[in-house]
Amino acid sequence: MPLKHYSVLKGRPIAMRFGTGQSPHYQVHVVADNADFRIAVNVQSADGSEVAFLVRSHFVHPITDHLAALPVGLHPQPPKPASIALDFIRGNLMQPQEMIPLPLSVPGPDNDLNEKLDQFVQRALSNESAMVYAFGETWGPETKADNYFGFRPGRGIHDIHMNQGNPRGKFSGDNGPWQDGGLVFEFPDQKLWTAVFLKFQTQAWHTDDKTGDPIGGGTPTDPTTPPTGEMPDGLVRIIAALVNAVKTPEREVVTLLNTADRDIDLTGWMLADKQKNKMVLSGKIATGGTLAVVVQKPMELSNQGGIISLLDERGIKIHGVAYTKAQAKNPGLTIPF
Repeated sequence: MPLKHYSVLKGRPIAMRFGTGQSPHYQVHVVADNADFRIAVNVQSADGSEVAFLVRSHFVHPITDHLAALPVGLHPQPPKPASIALDFIRGNLMQPQEMIPLPLSVPGPDNDLNEKLDQFVQRALSNESAMVYAFGETWGPETKADNYFGFRPGRGIHDIHMNQGNPRGKFSGDNGPWQDGGLVFEFPDQKLWTAVFLKFQTQAWHTDDKTGDPIGGGTPTDPTTPPTGEMPDGLVRIIAALVNAVKTPEREVVTLLNTADRDIDLTGWMLADKQKNKMVLSGKIATGGTLAVVVQKPMELSNQGGIISLLDERGIKIHGVAYTKAQAKNPGLTIPF
């Protein structure tokens, strides 16, 4: 069963606590719509292994337009593409090689997860216009006071991490698509968005579209490792898209680059948009070469922002990108990725 109460919380952070103990969580006290909440962020996995993280200091994604328009408060989200839900894989929030393992707490500055999280929370605490958006599973309201900050009733949001790809066992029941956790910070006075994404090392990157359970296809842990047939992420990449053409009828184009040391047969491969509308590819792309693919129905590249995914003949995601409404507003210009 996937998460039961997947939601996004929008509010103002007012206090924090570092993660310590046997099940360490970085804690943030948030006020939203005249109510108190606690955000509990895992900074170590249950088996003691390191957590992989990604910080987007300048987060550019179409979801930010929807978040900015969201009222302050707690908002349940159905786990599907049409909602304001996160999916690390299908939402094209990152490439798997970007996730870096990091320990909970070690001597020295800015080299553990507590400090990585704290630098953005402290920045938001000192900026009265800043907002934090926490994606995850909610709990409460409870009859008792909060364990860390003492407000009543105790309530909050946790599972602020990837919530799919768990191997069979204790946490496999939490698997599901479009229900990943994350922290997004908005600094309106600077017109800046920042995001922090977390993933346990035991979680697989490629997952089933319906269940979120692991499927075949590995992912390299070293960003310098070239992609292979067994670990295909980035083997062929989306490097550009013409989203807002000036000609009629509109001609949308996606440009692919073959990074492999051999020609790649694209027969059976697919391009897909956020709504899972797909177009089937064919032919070959030469080693080191590019290919301009004219988008065909039912796939569409929205001028309001969107995502583009490249899938192989098995349905395994090879690469994906996202673009915003602002990036698509200039007619005739190609967006580079």
